[in-house]
Amino acid sequence: MLLCNRATCVLINTMDKNFWNERYGNAEYAYGEAPNSYFREKLKDLSPGSILMPADGEGRNGVHAARHQWKVLSFDLSDKGRDKAFRLAHGYGVTLDYMVGDCLELSLPENHFDCIGLIYAHFPASIKSACHQKLNRSLKPGGHVIFEAYSKNHLSYQARFPRIGGPKDIDQLFDLDEVRQDFSGFEFQELAECEVALEEGAFHQGLGSVIRFVARKPDTPVGHQ
Repeated sequence: MLLCNRATCVLINTMDKNFWNERYGNAEYAYGEAPNSYFREKLKDLSPGSILMPADGEGRNGVHAARHQWKVLSFDLSDKGRDKAFRLAHGYGVTLDYMVGDCLELSLPENHFDCIGLIYAHFPASIKSACHQKLNRSLKPGGHVIFEAYSKNHLSYQARFPRIGGPKDIDQLFDLDEVRQDFSGFEFQELAECEVALEEGAFHQGLGSVIRFVARKPDTPVGHQ
């Protein structure tokens, strides 16, 4: 359920788009060109198929998946991010599809993707659960979610490591109970909150607190036999 009215959501999205276009407007890649290490390791355990990459920014994770025979659809609010993702993909001789827009407004097929890579996809607090539910519907039964994002305990790390990045609004961050609720019915193959050392470009540098999980969508919808 959308918890903000349309005018408020448009304002939030415009502000977010401007922020990310500014961040991705430089020649260098804000979070580096290499994929997130957790995503890289967990993707190796899955057979290539179709993968959805929300909030894929400059494409470091989507391009990595494409380099390993995945059919990739990325999306983000930022035109600048999309352009740099295409540039990165071209450099590796691969292709990916990329949509620019808000999660709740984009048209996504249901029961379509074999995997969703949610890597530091911190949606606005008022819509993040609704975004997760929409993304869940786009995943095939038997498909997997690979997730890494900052935990609510991350705020204390930001004071110690100013370059670690992450939202400063605690409601955009995650805890284990919230993850279990948003992905209710999924089979968690692993789920943990842990401290990680990040070296990802200029904006993920230092120690942080993250939630990580790999979960499988059940073959039979919850409540059905």
